[in-house]
Amino acid sequence: MSDTKYLAGLYLRLSKDDERAGESVSIENQRLLLTQYVQEKGWEIKETYIDDGWSGTSMQRPAFQRMIRDAEDRRINLIIVKDLSRLGRNYIEVGRLTEETLPRLGCRFVALNDSVDSMLGDNDMMVYRNLFNEFYSKDTSKKVRAVKQSCIKQGKYLGTFAPLGYMKNPANKHQLIVDEETAQLVRKIYQMRVSGMGHLAIAYALNNDNIPSARALCYSRLGKENPSKQNMIWSQATVRSILGNEVYIGNMVQGKATTVSYKNRTQIRKPEEQWVRVENTHEPIISMDVWETVRTMEGSKFKPRPDIDGEHSIFAGLIYCADCGHKMRRNRVQWKRANGTEIHQVKFICGRYASGGKSTCTAHHIYEEPLSELISAEIREHARLAVYDEKRVLNAVMDAKNHENKTYLASYQRELKSAEDRLRQLDNTLSTLYEDKVNGVVTEAIFKSLAAKYESERSEKSNTIAILSGKVEKCQKDFGDADAWLQTVSKYAEMETLTAAVLLELIDRIEIFEAEGSGRSKELDIRVCYRFIGHIGDAVLNMKAVGSDADGDLAVIDGKEADSYAKAV
Repeated sequence: MSDTKYLAGLYLRLSKDDERAGESVSIENQRLLLTQYVQEKGWEIKETYIDDGWSGTSMQRPAFQRMIRDAEDRRINLIIVKDLSRLGRNYIEVGRLTEETLPRLGCRFVALNDSVDSMLGDNDMMVYRNLFNEFYSKDTSKKVRAVKQSCIKQGKYLGTFAPLGYMKNPANKHQLIVDEETAQLVRKIYQMRVSGMGHLAIAYALNNDNIPSARALCYSRLGKENPSKQNMIWSQATVRSILGNEVYIGNMVQGKATTVSYKNRTQIRKPEEQWVRVENTHEPIISMDVWETVRTMEGSKFKPRPDIDGEHSIFAGLIYCADCGHKMRRNRVQWKRANGTEIHQVKFICGRYASGGKSTCTAHHIYEEPLSELISAEIREHARLAVYDEKRVLNAVMDAKNHENKTYLASYQRELKSAEDRLRQLDNTLSTLYEDKVNGVVTEAIFKSLAAKYESERSEKSNTIAILSGKVEKCQKDFGDADAWLQTVSKYAEMETLTAAVLLELIDRIEIFEAEGSGRSKELDIRVCYRFIGHIGDAVLNMKAVGSDADGDLAVIDGKEADSYAKAV
């Protein structure tokens, strides 16, 4: 009889497809069956892991992943399931888990109803059972797809949440009924569009009136927290989507997307000709006259102008608002001075502000030319220092990263060696203690007491080693990254033209703060976050007004270049 003390993890899973099988596979039924089995064996139940409503084709189930981590951390050394299909229905992944991962971790596996026990070793049929489980999942997927397609063709609503302005009929979840409270908001959006307001103007108006976004309204009425913090405000994309949704004239348009396969749930959008449209399935909110008017307006809507000369900015994808984190949007502006001179400039403004208005963020606007000059000067300065005063730059980099210095690294290495030596000593002590217990040198009671003490210290030392190893590795990587960055940036000491290639090689992102100051002179902080090393202080752009652009914003540039730039324009 084995002296191994088993700490069991009970794994229970139920998918929506399994619910049709009835009580025999219910969570409570699985729990009762496995609990009784463990009690009969005299084992200890360390943890119960439950994935309720998760498909067996995916191995990214939260409780399942937590169970594997516990097995890796040696919190459990036995996993028990009702049958192999509970563990999963992916033939390859389940096979890899039972044949490679669990044996490597020294974790015993039992599938009760399938008579599988990794300790017994006679599990030849397990391969075929795993394959049959996957076939079952594939067959079920085909049947579910067929049922869904049939429902779509009948005009039954299959969405998780009802569209804004509707709710699901309590007596029939596949039917939509008008929700007057939110339907008024939909009518308001259509009326604003008919009055001539654009998508962006409508979004601004809704945000300025503090009207919650469609998603925020949905979660608020469900009494749940909105998991998507990016969709708390109205944007022109949301407004455009509502104005183009046929659901508001009583039509159901579904089947717009599908998945790669029953194993890969990645969504693929279908061509519009493959969508399924069923008319007059529910009460409309918008009249056909209003709908046709809006469709006409949408068809002749303003098309955004292309970038200047058809080119993209060298800063594309790199500039962010420092306050809200959204990407900055690039705009071309032009206006005339009093003397008739036409001015052309390019500026960036906060994307959140551009979509949602001043109630969501501030403009954070900055013009492209002074930004380019400042970044060029910043790179050249670091490059020259890297060439002529490498030690100074290295110290600045390490200070900016706020990582441990070489003294800390040496300290961590000493602590790590001490912990590893003690862990080896504990392993030897536990081995000797076990031999003494088998030979009758120590009693069972003394053995259990000492073993518990040593195991506790062993666990503590193992955690300490993991933490220290991570710190040592991080420190070593920091110094390596700093050296690599110095070698890279030093190439640009005499750089004349800033290009997209240079930016992509050196910089991760550029963060723009809101300008401070008053009158016609302001200061603007800019944070340049370099690849590998982060930011080294904040650059400051001293700005001087040279006029006003078409939107009334001050056209600002670097004060040092103000005179020459003013002459150029």
